[in-house]
Amino acid sequence: MRDPGTETPGPSPAAPHDPFVRVRGAREHNLRGVDVDIPRDALTVFTGVSGSGKSSLAFGTIYAEAQRRYFESVAPYARRLIHQVGAPKVGEITGLPPAVSLEQRRATPNARSSVGTVTTLSNSLRMLFSRAGSYPPGAERLDSDAFSPNTAAGACPSCQGLGRVHDTNEELLVPDPGLSIREGAIAAWPGAWQGKNLRDVLDTLGHDVDRPWRELDAKDREWILFTEEQPVVTVHPVREADRIQRPYQGTYMSARRYVLHTFSDSKSATLRAKAERFLTSEPCPVCGGSRLRPEALAVTFAGRTIAELAGLPLTDLARTLDAAGGTETARVLTGDLVARIATVTELGLGYLSLDRSTPTLSNGELQRLRLATQLRAGLFGVVYVLDEPSAGLHPADTEALLVVLDRLKAAGNTVFVVEHHLDVVRHADWLVDVGPRAGVHGGRVLHSGPPGGLAEVPGSATRRFLFDRAAVPERTAREPAGRLRTGPVTRHNLRGLDAAFPLSVLTAVTGVSGSGKSTLVGALTEAAQEAEAVTRVVTVDQKPIGRTPRSNLATNTGLFDVVRKLFTATDEAVARGYKAGRFSFNVPGGRCETCQGEGFVSVELLFLPSTYAPCPDCHGARYAPETLTVRLRGLTIAEVLDLTVEAAAEFFADTPAAARSLRTLLDVGLGHLRLGQPATELSGGEAQRIKLAAELQRPRRAHTLYVLDEPTTGLHPADVEVLMRQLHGLVDAGHTVVVVEHDMDVVATADWVLDMGPGGGDEGGRIVAEGPPAAVAGTPESRTARFLAARLAR
Repeated sequence: MRDPGTETPGPSPAAPHDPFVRVRGAREHNLRGVDVDIPRDALTVFTGVSGSGKSSLAFGTIYAEAQRRYFESVAPYARRLIHQVGAPKVGEITGLPPAVSLEQRRATPNARSSVGTVTTLSNSLRMLFSRAGSYPPGAERLDSDAFSPNTAAGACPSCQGLGRVHDTNEELLVPDPGLSIREGAIAAWPGAWQGKNLRDVLDTLGHDVDRPWRELDAKDREWILFTEEQPVVTVHPVREADRIQRPYQGTYMSARRYVLHTFSDSKSATLRAKAERFLTSEPCPVCGGSRLRPEALAVTFAGRTIAELAGLPLTDLARTLDAAGGTETARVLTGDLVARIATVTELGLGYLSLDRSTPTLSNGELQRLRLATQLRAGLFGVVYVLDEPSAGLHPADTEALLVVLDRLKAAGNTVFVVEHHLDVVRHADWLVDVGPRAGVHGGRVLHSGPPGGLAEVPGSATRRFLFDRAAVPERTAREPAGRLRTGPVTRHNLRGLDAAFPLSVLTAVTGVSGSGKSTLVGALTEAAQEAEAVTRVVTVDQKPIGRTPRSNLATNTGLFDVVRKLFTATDEAVARGYKAGRFSFNVPGGRCETCQGEGFVSVELLFLPSTYAPCPDCHGARYAPETLTVRLRGLTIAEVLDLTVEAAAEFFADTPAAARSLRTLLDVGLGHLRLGQPATELSGGEAQRIKLAAELQRPRRAHTLYVLDEPTTGLHPADVEVLMRQLHGLVDAGHTVVVVEHDMDVVATADWVLDMGPGGGDEGGRIVAEGPPAAVAGTPESRTARFLAARLAR
């Protein structure tokens, strides 16, 4: 490979292909006509601060162009969609092989999706039971589908293969029996007209809707809440003076039927969440939670049912299958299964079980499962584009990740990784550093070459952390203002665990993946709700702030309300009679009706997941042309939403309500984001910092416990410094901060460390070490100690 700054060679006449992927004129998002050459058959890491443009180069340009070429190679139907989806803004890319993307985007949560289905290991296990299982005498051999809870042949008929049944009871449906039906005794009923309709139908049927619920006859209460009947009656609404209401045919639906129907069939997440409050959930009494029919559960292998094997941690499952023996068929199938499980455990996920549902996994765990699946696929000659594969990984597991990346490369593939973890960066063959800063201050390639060459690039934010081994900042350890005790906690892999968290200090909870960190912190938040020493509990996780382009940074921080009021007060808006709703893209009137104010339209691809494309009418502006005639200091509402937080802070400097929100967003390192940036474009780390900013802008008087789940995920070390200043500022103001964290730079600056382990799953679940960072670093049993000691030694 060439030294940085030198021109990369062209393909030799004898070479079968160009050894470089050559990008010319990349202008996606903030990229400034970037030209860069990246070697094939190598591990290349893209670095830079959050928002610098590294993902725009790796995913938005290189992978997007590979995807566009794939579309062009298939049916005319797909080629027609290329125009709608949009091609990346780039002059040309040469030497680009087919590409596989492994991003950290989570699909819609699905209770039927599990570790086994994502890795396809469940398919192999079902085949093993079908072909080599021990059947009861006289039983017919079952197809592999009969061992799947997701097929009609295998699903338990009682719970439809979900393993749990939902029901309700009178106490949940009627929390206050002193109220009458007219006063809202049946809390589970819908509001507005639909609730009034049900009440009027009951009234027509002869039930007393004005007596307190507890005074109604028990048989009537039972029928009203639980009947399966759906009588239809003619309702004569009470006439109101200002409106004529005609008789209509009304259908009655019991409260239980309404709640179950809403929970299972409604497409509204809000309505489903409300319905869930009135439901109980317990293991299915027919299948005992195994999700399968009795015929499938009667078949065993190595003395266990398929449900029992699917519930084992993968490391235990591999041991069980290894020792099983059996026929030649059994040995072939178990050998294949054990080899495929080894790929998953190699990535530090041996604590997971096949039946673990994917909604309970972190983004990092999901991506590593997909990575394990790709390893077994045996592809060669492709470009793998990975989005922070070290996210959520303990340093001990990162070492295993590097081995896996090397194996992908050794198999004849090109590996592009967008990454912040310095151990991964140092391991790269080639480094593309983008910057120097975020947003309009980034978008340039500062260095493209071997990692060592970055030492000669003074403008790089990555250089300081890669080569200048800074010492841990001197910080006097704070004295706790008491302890918050939790436990004994028995949940997941915690068995009667007691813990004590110091108050008014910063505590880091550490440990390998699956050691019980999140479970313990979840118990802490529950205990804190009852504790007198804590007035408020704020949990800041990495769940998306919204699942459609309608949700964005401005709407989630309250900033959008301020902006709309400013537009409403302009002379043009006053003259036209425009109210604040005119400037909302969520209501009819001022929004573009083609895209319903989303700025994007969903493009359905028959053979791939649907994607979003800019609206053909408003071109992403979200608003109708009339709304865009109103300007605030020369900018339309769409142009204001297109401002970065940094630019908006200058624009609204004289508006205190907006300036406070924007200052807080800058303080947590989000100056590069646009005010109207859709939630679908935000990383988990960015979503978490938006939530944190929304909390930080509130007045803080009472003692608050802040609980953050891996807040540095997706953050460049320079951004971590900015975030930690805010968290330490909260503690200095008298609050308590608890972070679940793998970044040793963060752990080293904590006042107290609580290390879980020593391993994951059944090998974890206890506190291995606790105390100041230096004390934990000296604990031999702790798997964190070695890495923390190395950081403290610098």
